[in-house]
Amino acid sequence: MDSVRSPEWPVAPLGGIAANSAAARYGSPTGPQPAASAPPPAHRSPATGVAAVPRPAPAAAPPIPVKILIAGGFGVGKTTTVGAISEIAPLTTEAEMTSAGIGIDDPGVRSTKTTTTVAMDFGCVTIDRSLKLYLFGTPGQARFGFMWDDLARGALGALVVVDSARLDDCYAAIDFFERAGLPFVVGVNAFDGRLAHDLDAIRWALAVGDHVPLVQFDARDRLSVRDALLVVLDRALERATRERKS
Repeated sequence: MDSVRSPEWPVAPLGGIAANSAAARYGSPTGPQPAASAPPPAHRSPATGVAAVPRPAPAAAPPIPVKILIAGGFGVGKTTTVGAISEIAPLTTEAEMTSAGIGIDDPGVRSTKTTTTVAMDFGCVTIDRSLKLYLFGTPGQARFGFMWDDLARGALGALVVVDSARLDDCYAAIDFFERAGLPFVVGVNAFDGRLAHDLDAIRWALAVGDHVPLVQFDARDRLSVRDALLVVLDRALERATRERKS
């Protein structure tokens, strides 16, 4: 499947990270709060005459944590993807690019990128009361490839971010997840709102089968990133269901 829709989240107000917090997303009552009601009086059992104290309601179960990787080549929008949807201030390990990286780190002619991820990105987002995603963004340069095995440990799926103008940079990520047997979705980042090639041509160039979802999304837009992550969840759930039946 190429897309999965879910109930629309409220559009986040302007204000950066703070506007994308859980409090801003779901809101909180602004009017006067009703006074707390007194606990119901204890009643006595007719048989024993002993007062029975009402039992407190059981606490709600915490949401299930799900680890998702955000992977791809250098400068394709992984850090932007995590930051666009994280409900906390995302952890980033950005370092300034220097002249030593000329000819090694190429973000493409359209990029104004001046920093690069040297370890990982981290953010989280609560999907609903029962599910919370923990997002780990991988470094894109080949020299940091040794970290991918550790970052992938315990992950249920991955979103491979692709720049349609630099498809060569994402082959390594696709090969990694195919070898690891980890469900993944290819998300083509629409830089400037457009793609260099259509999705069918991109699928052919990447040589990925029809069983691998390929979607277009905007790494800067929270709702667009959400929809891409929901496809990853659907793919992981399909894989888990299939393995349970086998």
